[in-house]
Amino acid sequence: MTRLRVALLIAAIGVLTATCARNPVTGERQLALVSEAQELELGKRSAEQVRASIGLVDDPELQAYVQRVGKALAANSERPDLPWSFEVVDDPTPNAFALPGGYIFVTRGMLTYMDSEAELAAVLGHEIAHVTARHSVQQISRQQIAQLGLVLGMILVPEAQQFGDLLGSGLQLLFLKYGRDAERQSDELGFRYALQQGYDVREMDDVFATLQSISAAEGGSPLPVWASTHPDPGERIARAQARVAELPSLPDNLRLGRTEYLSAIDGLVFGENPRQGFFRESTFMHPELRFRLEFPEGWKTQNLPQAVVAVSPQQDGALELTLAPGAPEEAARQFLSQQGLQPGPAARETINGLPAVLARFAAQTQQGALQGVAGFVAHDNRTYRIIGYAPVSRYPALERAFLQAISSFAPLTDPDALKIQPRRIDVVKLPRAMSLDEFARAYPSAVDVKTLAILNQQPDTSTPLPAGTLVKRVVEK
Repeated sequence: MTRLRVALLIAAIGVLTATCARNPVTGERQLALVSEAQELELGKRSAEQVRASIGLVDDPELQAYVQRVGKALAANSERPDLPWSFEVVDDPTPNAFALPGGYIFVTRGMLTYMDSEAELAAVLGHEIAHVTARHSVQQISRQQIAQLGLVLGMILVPEAQQFGDLLGSGLQLLFLKYGRDAERQSDELGFRYALQQGYDVREMDDVFATLQSISAAEGGSPLPVWASTHPDPGERIARAQARVAELPSLPDNLRLGRTEYLSAIDGLVFGENPRQGFFRESTFMHPELRFRLEFPEGWKTQNLPQAVVAVSPQQDGALELTLAPGAPEEAARQFLSQQGLQPGPAARETINGLPAVLARFAAQTQQGALQGVAGFVAHDNRTYRIIGYAPVSRYPALERAFLQAISSFAPLTDPDALKIQPRRIDVVKLPRAMSLDEFARAYPSAVDVKTLAILNQQPDTSTPLPAGTLVKRVVEK
């Protein structure tokens, strides 16, 4: 055992001294356990997973617009030769993120709240900076070292094993300083990239103010300021304003690009898209695929891009709805032949006039033995798989709920549900001067005035806006 400990300690020292790389932004040599080739491959694979799991917004013109703005910014960065990619993902949450190797994603939710191309440039510039400064590579390297150190600590000091879970969960807090420093550096670099492209960098603090308003409207972040991987929005606003103040002068022809930007997002879906499925109480309806399924009342449900899931109030049972390959018989055969699954009896059924197969199964997992039932139902040239499962001890009490959910699968015939449409951004040019309060009365919106104020970055809803001003509203059409 002593030899093993010594060998692992030598290995750890080897890792710590093995490789350093020069940071493209600072020029400093930094620990990097991930080569650029590995960074590119990691980013490529991760981007494929994002596209598959979240999905992209089906709007070629909008995608091309965001790609064009992003690539122009990246071309003047410290790593212009990366295979830069900028895409809009179909997610209502205001967010943007960067993957290693130059794969940048911004959500449609983020786009609906921004107000100009200059703001878009600020957001994309910030994400570009995470890539140029290799922040993800640095973080991966630190975490690998920390995990190795944690394992070594447990081997060299066996008494530490009992604290392994606690130490592991604390790793993120250990690196929060680096996270906030990286965010500050990205804000600074993003400011520089946007300014180099001629954008009005005074718009950067509007982005942070909008994020702050969204957070406040949603009840604020559950994390205190010091425990966030991003600096406090108030701090980011102050820093952005300070950077502008430090400039000797600002060119007269700085670009705002508000008209171009609002034209690009006009008609963009706002909030959740019911065409991709929605819940009416405990019933899930999908107007595009034209089916409905009733989940047990009181269960926590979620509509994910690749599945609809429900968990019992006691978290001792779960239901999952997905698509399955082939006809019901073939889908059942493939499912039951999976490694680790113990097939039970299976039989053909008819569920609400639809051909189906009902099969029971058992499985052994790391958490213990599970028992379940699966229904495979054919509808409109697709096969749907509905699985209910629970620990063996709890399955008898939940089987009826599972079977009721499976047997509730049926074609959707409700005309209102079939016709439901998402809410969309609608850009209106004011025919005369009016306040946002007046605008809300003259041009009805599907959201309240407070939300309109955040969308249009107009906290004072009583001050008149000049005639010709472009104003966003949300409509159902």
